[in-house]
Amino acid sequence: MERIKTGISVFDEITDGFPAGRTMLVTGDAGSGKTIFGLHFAKNSCIEGLKTIYITTEEDAGDLKEQGNSFNWNLDEFLDNGILSFIELAGVRARVTEAEMSIDIDTMKGNFAKILQNIPEDTDVVVIDNLGSYTAKLTPYEFRDRFDLLVYELKHRNITALIILDSATSHEFNELALFSVYGAIKLMKRENPYTGRRERVMDIVKIRSTKTPTQFITYEINNNGIEILSSSEENKIL
Repeated sequence: MERIKTGISVFDEITDGFPAGRTMLVTGDAGSGKTIFGLHFAKNSCIEGLKTIYITTEEDAGDLKEQGNSFNWNLDEFLDNGILSFIELAGVRARVTEAEMSIDIDTMKGNFAKILQNIPEDTDVVVIDNLGSYTAKLTPYEFRDRFDLLVYELKHRNITALIILDSATSHEFNELALFSVYGAIKLMKRENPYTGRRERVMDIVKIRSTKTPTQFITYEINNNGIEILSSSEENKIL
């Protein structure tokens, strides 16, 4: 199966990248680097010449570009040549929510189809950051039904997708989402039991047809974005 690199070097060495035409899930705590992970993947997909759409349901495109620029990624180059596009749904969601409140209906409830409608036909890669904004008031059954359909439609269109879920949503629906996606990565912040220091760790929960490590992988967010640490690098920090 063809693979698409994430641009996170050691992660790509371990997994050989994401399977093309399949959907991956990233969950994690606030501040764990979920959006940075998504931007890594989007940037590297553009480098590989893949038409990439980054759908943001919370931040605006300007903030995302600033994050990219802080790592010297120069996302403007990809935006200018049309290989990368940001689609902002935060404003749309706010306006629809306001309309719902005024007439007491719930038309946005789990409406993942609205997200699909915003993805151009020639898209190769899509990042959805984050789907949790569209899951309010869903029952577990409703979430599973809509999420399955979203993953099916993305696969049917041969789009390689990275879906991000915030910690609150993943706590409620994570087990259901895991059944549908091809692979899943969980980003966490924890206290190292041996040193007492705070650290970021990554759990590669699953990637089908891929041998993945069972242990947590320590990483940091630095001037280059997400960088996975070797044992020797961890000792230097400690």
